[in-house]
Amino acid sequence: MRDPRYQKLADVVVNYCTGVKEGDLVRLTGSAITEPLLVQLYETVLAAGGNPFIQMAPDECAELLLSEGTDEQVRFENPITQFEIENIDVSISLFGSSNTKILSGIDPDRQALRSQGRKKYFDTFLKRAANHELRWCGTQFPCLSNAQDAEMSLKDYEDFVFKAGLLHLDDPVAAWKELSIRQQRLTDYLNGKSEIRFVTPQGTDLTLAVEDRIWINCDGRENFPDGEVFTGPIETATQGIVNYSFPAVHGGREVDGIRLEFKDGKVVDASATRGEEFLMSMLDQDAGGRILGEIAIGTNYHITKYTKNVLFDEKIGGTFHAAVGASYPESGGKNESGLHWDMVCDLRQGGQIFVDGELISENGLFLDETWPVQP
Repeated sequence: MRDPRYQKLADVVVNYCTGVKEGDLVRLTGSAITEPLLVQLYETVLAAGGNPFIQMAPDECAELLLSEGTDEQVRFENPITQFEIENIDVSISLFGSSNTKILSGIDPDRQALRSQGRKKYFDTFLKRAANHELRWCGTQFPCLSNAQDAEMSLKDYEDFVFKAGLLHLDDPVAAWKELSIRQQRLTDYLNGKSEIRFVTPQGTDLTLAVEDRIWINCDGRENFPDGEVFTGPIETATQGIVNYSFPAVHGGREVDGIRLEFKDGKVVDASATRGEEFLMSMLDQDAGGRILGEIAIGTNYHITKYTKNVLFDEKIGGTFHAAVGASYPESGGKNESGLHWDMVCDLRQGGQIFVDGELISENGLFLDETWPVQP
């Protein structure tokens, strides 16, 4: 029997996040474990008049490619996948696997090679999304492996996932629209500013130039749950040090204690207390890997706990995240890379945000009460 909350989630994703309309070609993707929610999404897309098709693959396929494929196979640019991303109207992706660590034993260089094989696909995805030719949304299927990473029971994790999406409320769409209004006030303030600086007692002091870049209001239309505002910083101007607060997960690998030092926009020194070899392989995979493609402020105060899942962790109210690698073109960012790796820094223990020298946030809370607030 399906969890009735799946229908509520599918309704929000199909009708609010992606706005599926009659005639849309809608791709639904997920691993085999996500089947119950994929089926619910398929039904909901049909009801909205769309034309859904499903791509569902076992988790082991990615492991097999990276462990047994030749270099040519790993970096192969699949023309079928490329055709899809050039022609679909909507992409809805479900995150969830039977084993979140399935790729943790793979050579980091192999994962970097795979990133390069997907670069053309990723560039097309970003450009079509920026031009509003492609609507997309990624959301979490609550499964046991992610619950274990979050150190929760499956029941508690399901409750966490649905609450993060405001699905515990009678009218979640109305709640997302209210958050959108609050976030828009924040983005309106940030647009036109020249510089943003993040400082924490834990050693972060990072300054980014953002003049003429566009701040984006992420209000549940793409990632779901959502709750952030972001832009692409000027590629040659990031200065300072960031000590990330939580382990950063990428490609099934977990890296902890990350410290990055920037000079003139580029990482000039990097270290980690665990997983440093993997970190360096990712940063060095191409010319854009050591440059920040995104800077963002988390605004979803319904998410308070770190769960080793960036979909939720980067949205935690009272944090910021800075992603090395590719920029989102709609922000005005110009950095290109096969990498886009979000890493999160907590501001809730004494952190501050300054914009053009003005203090706008302290201890993870905005000073302007018309901006996003704790519930």
